[in-house]
Amino acid sequence: MVLKMENVYLKREGNWLLQDITWHVNKGEHWTVYGLNGAGKTALLNLINAYYFPTKGQVTVLGMEFGKTYLAEQLRSKIGFVSASLQEKIHLGDNAFEVVLSGAFASIGLYETPTDAMRKKAVSLLEQLECLSHANRNYETLSQGEKQRVLIARALMADPALLILDEPTNGLDFIAREKLLQSIDQIAKNPNGPTIIFITHYAEEILPVFNKILLLKQGQVFASGNIKTLLTGENLSKFFDFSVSVNWNHNRPLLSIKNS
Repeated sequence: MVLKMENVYLKREGNWLLQDITWHVNKGEHWTVYGLNGAGKTALLNLINAYYFPTKGQVTVLGMEFGKTYLAEQLRSKIGFVSASLQEKIHLGDNAFEVVLSGAFASIGLYETPTDAMRKKAVSLLEQLECLSHANRNYETLSQGEKQRVLIARALMADPALLILDEPTNGLDFIAREKLLQSIDQIAKNPNGPTIIFITHYAEEILPVFNKILLLKQGQVFASGNIKTLLTGENLSKFFDFSVSVNWNHNRPLLSIKNS
């Protein structure tokens, strides 16, 4: 099992961010975590990455149980994490190739000398994510879509067992979004690739390869399981407290508000 949460509660500064979270992610599954702003998605990610520890309950990630193993750096070395907060930490002046190489050392910035094998792998990942042509460009000069591709390549450098993509399409136009989603689809279909957790609050971004979903509402699990079972108009109308319909096109959901 990649991730196991049992009756998890998280309290910070007197507020309950998460309550009674039970969630199991098995190897080979790819999950979407779906919820509105303020649903608790960021708190959940901070738990998985061991930046937070549960107030109550049991958390085990990649075989490491919180509270029984000294795990923070050891765990994070096995997790590839792509988020807006990471993008803001990239050093000015680092080019795309250097950013990807830094993933081999789990560092922000390149302070160690990479091996030839690391360099070869970085080139391969840049090529796979269709950004080899701007390997020598400064990271800050790249478009938003190019930056996200570089960060995903960086996350894959250490062969993570778990890849977390936190709203990776934010700020992208339609074409850039769809190209990035195609790259994510290819990663997810790789039989030797990582388990993926994809965070979003836009249902139309959910690819067919993500066949499992966790619906998070006000810090609690509203439902979890198979996407086709849970993403129905009836279920999501209860989830949103608003009448919606769900249409499926090319095995991707599209939500719309029902006319009264």
